[in-house]
Parts: sequence; C-alpha cells; structure tokens
Amino acid sequence: MESPTVARETPSFAELFASQYAAMVRLAGLLGADDPEDIAQEAFSRLHRRTLRDGGAGLAYLRSTVCNLTRNRIRHLRIARLRRPEPPEPVPSGEHQALVAEQHRELLGALDRLPRRQREAIVLRYWLDLSEREIAEAMGVSTGSVKTHTSRALATLRGTL
Repeated sequence: MESPTVARETPSFAELFASQYAAMVRLAGLLGADDPEDIAQEAFSRLHRRTLRDGGAGLAYLRSTVCNLTRNRIRHLRIARLRRPEPPEPVPSGEHQALVAEQHRELLGALDRLPRRQREAIVLRYWLDLSEREIAEAMGVSTGSVKTHTSRALATLRGTL
C-alpha cells in the first residue's frame, strides 16, 4: 500500500514573515550584527523582490541572506572604524574669543605704555623666546641691563594688569 504523498504548501510571503521574522532577528544578533532588526528587514525585502524557482526555498534564502548581510555589515564597520577621521579640534566659544581678544588688547596697551627698553626686553624674551645673552646682543646692552629691564617691565605689567 502506497502512502499518500503530502504536498507541502508553499507559505505566502506574509506567512513567512510572520513566522520567521523574530528568528531572523535572533540569527542576525547571534552572528554579531549591531542592527539585527535592519538586517532581518533587508533580508525580507530582498526575498520579496526575488522570484524563487522552488517556492519552499524562501527560508533557506532568508538564512543565507541574513548571514551574508551580517558578514558584510561587520566587515564594513571594521573598515570604517580603521578609517575614522580625527575629531576636529575644539573650537572656543565666541565669548571665550571675545575675552581673549579683550585681554590681548589690554596687554598690548600695557606694553605700549612701557618704556622702549623694557618693551624690547619683554618682547624679545617672551614673544621670541630669546635667552638673556641673545637679548643683550640684539639690544646692544649687557645681560645685567636685560635682567633689570625685564624685571621692571614685569613689575609694571603686574601692577597694570
């Protein structure tokens, strides 16, 4: 006696989605996807656009697509992290820049009010970062005079600012 062959009905796309979506999300998550819901949705979207020769091959196609999409996503993220650009330098706020500009103006005004020799000693020392010997050569004075001019200029600036 022959057993009747049971013809397996091919599930519709909606039935396949309802029964397998959660499993595909779980599969993508277990494979390491950072966005398993998106991977599962993309797999179903690709299945919906595709015409399969074997109507029962939908589940196998979904599994394969989830695996491939997850693998591609992980590869993409790894490369994107390697090529991540340096973060931009922090930009000071407008208020900070205004305060710095005001302090700069005050300092330049105070420098303008210094006697010429003191101003020269301060500018050569702190803006050009010259040594006392180099300043003495540039100004045509002794190193002792450079020390005196610098010391007096700093005392005046401290009192002014």
